[in-house]
Amino acid sequence: MSATGTPAQQAGAPRTIRADAQRNYQRLLSAANEAFAHHGADDASLEEIARRAGLGIGTLYRHFPTRQALLEAVYRDQVEALHARAVDLLQSASPDEALATWLRALLDFGSTKHNLTSALLATMDKESELLSSCSAVMRESATALLTRAQQAGTVRADASASDLLRLVHAISMAVRRPPADDGQADRLLGLVVDGLRPQPGD
Repeated sequence: MSATGTPAQQAGAPRTIRADAQRNYQRLLSAANEAFAHHGADDASLEEIARRAGLGIGTLYRHFPTRQALLEAVYRDQVEALHARAVDLLQSASPDEALATWLRALLDFGSTKHNLTSALLATMDKESELLSSCSAVMRESATALLTRAQQAGTVRADASASDLLRLVHAISMAVRRPPADDGQADRLLGLVVDGLRPQPGD
């Protein structure tokens, strides 16, 4: 066995244990995301999250010793999923549709992000490594998709990734306040997407 393997592999631990642990980790992240979306990151109990995942509370604590560790892991996992979605969309045939699809995914993430960042900011600074690195990942994803669409001539040249992130954030904040209806977020995002089209004379 190579000396470059993981400590568990070097010790001769069966690969199935590592695979089971990874599956449990992902099940807990998924269950936490659902619970946070339903109850809010402050109100969802760790016991409920373990139940949703079909696992014991001891398993949850082995992966996430504190609520803060779980919050940070869920937030990072969601941002990584958005980045992976952007990478996939960069291979699509229509650059402007790829950008619009990613913006919709970003909007869907908005409510989860709000719950998580509110809870995270109660215990960490906005300039923390987690929030700074995740913000950089989202800017990188938005920039890659936007630049591709601009180079194809299907999105106006004066738009920036910062513009798009702020606009989607504004929509996410706006529709949380009544009297927003179920379709308002999609309509507002549609207006943003329409506004990205090149203007006459561009």
